[in-house]
Amino acid sequence: MAESAPEAEEAPKKKSKLPLLVGLLLMLGLGGGGFFAVYSGVILGAKAENHDTTSEAEIPEALPDIAFVALDPMIVSLGSVGSARHLRFSAQLEVSNHYLKDVELLKPRVMDVLNGYLRAVDVAELEDRSALIRLRAQMLRRVQIVTGDGRVRDLLIIEFVLN
Repeated sequence: MAESAPEAEEAPKKKSKLPLLVGLLLMLGLGGGGFFAVYSGVILGAKAENHDTTSEAEIPEALPDIAFVALDPMIVSLGSVGSARHLRFSAQLEVSNHYLKDVELLKPRVMDVLNGYLRAVDVAELEDRSALIRLRAQMLRRVQIVTGDGRVRDLLIIEFVLN
């Protein structure tokens, strides 16, 4: 019995942590290298046939041939006579360049149509946050009817303030 006690007291030799550390470093290195290879397109990337300095994706397309017609700012009284509510409104019309003179010629009619429409809209509808999208679509349709189809591309609301 006395002989087994000294053997039990001997501490087992510590295993070296060097293989674990080397394995961890190899794992990080290979993982980073694999990420870089996939990210840069070396692996699983589209093969580029032409390596010019300017590619088709870098060249922006030309702007469309458009112009903007600024409408005069309007102040529209809303509601009944007793309520002093006003709407301050200004907008611009997006038109093709070759229709610019036609739309500028019809600008007084456009202002009249917008003024009449905005006076007819209920104040509660103007106060609704999502109403601006519907109002813009309605106004654009009315402007397109006055100017003729295809002349006005869009109505850009610049100012819409309810006092």
